[in-house]
Amino acid sequence: MNRYRGSVLGSVATYLVLCLLAVVFLIPFYVLLRNAFMTTPEVTATDWHWLPSSLSWDNFTALFDNPERPFGRSLVNSLLIALISAPVSTLLASMAGYALARIDVPGRAVVLSLIVGTLMIPQAVTFLPTFVVVGSMGGVNTMWGLIAPGLFNAFAVVLFRSFYLSFPAEIEEAGRLDGLSHLGVYGRIILPNSVTMIASLGALSFIEAWNSFLWPLMIGQDPNSWTVQIALSSFLTSQTVNLPELFAGTAVAILPLVIMFLVAQRHIVQGIAMSGLKS
Repeated sequence: MNRYRGSVLGSVATYLVLCLLAVVFLIPFYVLLRNAFMTTPEVTATDWHWLPSSLSWDNFTALFDNPERPFGRSLVNSLLIALISAPVSTLLASMAGYALARIDVPGRAVVLSLIVGTLMIPQAVTFLPTFVVVGSMGGVNTMWGLIAPGLFNAFAVVLFRSFYLSFPAEIEEAGRLDGLSHLGVYGRIILPNSVTMIASLGALSFIEAWNSFLWPLMIGQDPNSWTVQIALSSFLTSQTVNLPELFAGTAVAILPLVIMFLVAQRHIVQGIAMSGLKS
């Protein structure tokens, strides 16, 4: 009886702690949404207000009506970049990971070492030479210039290789006995059994592309080439900061990420478990 009571008390305590942590983590989102509907005097006021004085959509309307800051175009640009780069980079990483795990070719270990070595180089170090190359090819202020450098994901390649090394070799051998090539085995056997891994890394790639800031800042010099992150940074000027519109823009900007996480949450957790990171 005492053991059962202790188990119940432990479960209740754990539940209460988790609820408290959830409230702590949700407070910033509450403040963000509250400020998005407030006026500048209300946002900058020293006294605390739980709710705005009036529920007005003026901040969101002004956000999309400003011709000097094309927030709507920036939102579309970010969606296009994320929706293109996420599936393409994930598919390329999956193919590279399968090749490094299953195809025995000369120099495979060297290629793997080089890929792992790129993970040790800060991404900011490669921005300048990449900008010179892309700029010399006419990629400044273009969609392909914003997308192309993000199509290679060394981290995803390493994870896919780890996943494919644990894949039963007997299934692949059965496919080869049926006359399938390496590409056929990958397309008909490996790929259908990697949906969870692909979905999880695809979601993470989408989030990474959406949150990218430094590279779009360098390559997207025209306002029509801005991403949503650059558009948000344009609210911060040396003269003034329009806090209500900034909060409204941030609320709009995080909406696709929230939807992506809610949809792909199960796949992300399963993908991490399948990659062996939980061991």
